[in-house]
Amino acid sequence: QVQLEESGGGLVQPGSSLRLSCSSSGVALDYYPIGRFRPAPGKEREGVSVISHDGNTYYTESAKGRFTISRDNAKNTVYLQMNSLKTEDTAVYYCAAAAPRARVGLPRIQDYNSWGQGTQVTVSS
Repeated sequence: QVQLEESGGGLVQPGSSLRLSCSSSGVALDYYPIGRFRPAPGKEREGVSVISHDGNTYYTESAKGRFTISRDNAKNTVYLQMNSLKTEDTAVYYCAAAAPRARVGLPRIQDYNSWGQGTQVTVSS
């Protein structure tokens, strides 16, 4: 498993932006698909976005057009840029790693076996 470290959450007003970071001090993340999840009513966690090991990106409907996931291999970090934040985006956001070079698509919780500690995002006026 991969130890993931998260940062970047905070309290912002509706319409604002935040950038979440997911990194690892022990493992190079280059070959790992990284997903972003958050709790949802009736579910343990719902997927938000995924970046595959080779840079393909996937977004669920709630994130399309507002969120951008990217990776900087030189910094061993995956970013989730969140723009036009809404109050309903308020949640703890988790990053997760799948197996190295695993084929992934839209985020499914069962594809991921390493989880970060989560970072709180609060959108409120």
